[in-house]
Amino acid sequence: MASRRPNPAQWVWYAFGGRLPDRYAEWVLHDVTCRTWLLRHVARALTQMLPFCALVLLLPGPLWIRLTSIALGLMVGLFYSLCFAVEMAEHRVIKHGYPPGIGRQTRTLNRDVRRAERHGVGYHPWWE
Repeated sequence: MASRRPNPAQWVWYAFGGRLPDRYAEWVLHDVTCRTWLLRHVARALTQMLPFCALVLLLPGPLWIRLTSIALGLMVGLFYSLCFAVEMAEHRVIKHGYPPGIGRQTRTLNRDVRRAERHGVGYHPWWE
C-alpha cells in the first residue's frame, strides 16, 4: 500500500472517531476494506473501552468483582460494536471524503478477487 499511515497519536484519535487529515484518506479506505478490517475494527473498539476498564480497576471493592465487571463490559461492548461494524466502517469512509457505499463495494470486490485467485481463475467483473 502506497499511502501513509497515521502516527500512534493520530491513530488513537481516529479510533475514537476523529477525522484524519486528507492525506490519510487512502489509508482509511484500506483500513476498513482490507482482509483484516474486522480485526482492525475490534482493535479500535478495545481502544475505546480501555479507559473505562482502567477506571473500573481503580474503584474500591474485591478484585474479582472488578475483573468480572470488566470482562462483562468488554463482552457487551464488543457485541454491540460488532453488530454495527459495517455501518461504522461506512461512516468512517464517508467522513474521509468517499461516497456512501464505497466501503462495502470495495470489500466485496476484494473478496471476489481473492476468491478468484484462490481458484486460479482470472477476475473478470460482469461490467467489462
